[in-house]
Amino acid sequence: MPMAEITPLHPVAPAPRDTSIELVCPAGTPAALATAVEAGADAIYFGFRDRTNARNFPGLNFNEKEAAEAVATCKAKGVKSMIAVNTYPDAGDDTIWRRAVDVAADLDVEAVILCDMGLAAYAAKKHPNLRLHLSVQASASNPEAAKFYQEAFGVRRVVLPRVMSVAEIAELTQAIAPIETEVFVFGGLCVMAEGRCCLSSYATGLSPNKDGVCSPASHVRYEQEGDVMVSRLGEFTINRFDAGESAGYPTLCKGRFHSKARSGHLFEDPTSLDATTILPDLKAAGVKALKVEGRQRGKAYVAQVVRSLRAAIDGETRTADPATRHLMEGQGRTEGAYRRDWR
Repeated sequence: MPMAEITPLHPVAPAPRDTSIELVCPAGTPAALATAVEAGADAIYFGFRDRTNARNFPGLNFNEKEAAEAVATCKAKGVKSMIAVNTYPDAGDDTIWRRAVDVAADLDVEAVILCDMGLAAYAAKKHPNLRLHLSVQASASNPEAAKFYQEAFGVRRVVLPRVMSVAEIAELTQAIAPIETEVFVFGGLCVMAEGRCCLSSYATGLSPNKDGVCSPASHVRYEQEGDVMVSRLGEFTINRFDAGESAGYPTLCKGRFHSKARSGHLFEDPTSLDATTILPDLKAAGVKALKVEGRQRGKAYVAQVVRSLRAAIDGETRTADPATRHLMEGQGRTEGAYRRDWR
């Protein structure tokens, strides 16, 4: 009896990568950077281990040697490297901020992300070939602001604050072309005017805008009062959790407070941004890059989120990935101000 013909199995080819828009991913450590590269990032942003970046937490960030190795890794893999120098220098002493810009320029990074006008002026004059991106810390959200930074300092891209709707983003992007826009699509959601928030510095004396620490761990305390877990930031009670309730991190703007007749999250709910389902809308709005928040997060977060967004950008899926829910603050996701459904 003749043997049946066997058709060889061929692996399904992955969807071609969409190169029309960049996936910009975070790295708080060299290990997280390597993970982001392998997971499909187009660009990776990271910072130095000092006050010059807005995620200045113990155990995070890169020294100069590690930064050089990170840039080399990115170049070898065809991934863009970006260094964030995105806090505001001390008045009269911007030495470490200028050095951070100098080191980044010497490393030949794709771009430096900054917010301070004085530092932007220094970078433009000292390193005219260095590509400058305007950090979300600058909170530039209108054509006049974006064009000012471009005309004065040659800024090529503006990272938009997380308080704009898709329609507003589209209008702004069109108005400031050829300046590029970059928007956050996943991670921690800040509803404050970024770069201008003083809540954490009021409570702790350390500024997210100047020291790079919002709700620093050194000022966080958890205390058990009977069956209730109390979380505090400095001398302020941020939340009280009943028995069996998950005790979240005490970020002041995400605490529960009493106000007149009601209690609850008066500033912001503890939830995370996930714009996966509206990526086509953001692309149609003309944005150049999609940014993931999370330099303080570990390799598992980077791997899962980057792979999920890579698949969504490349057209393999248009739904939010259920596997990312456990990585979200409060186990909840929102499209934030992009939809602005409450209007």
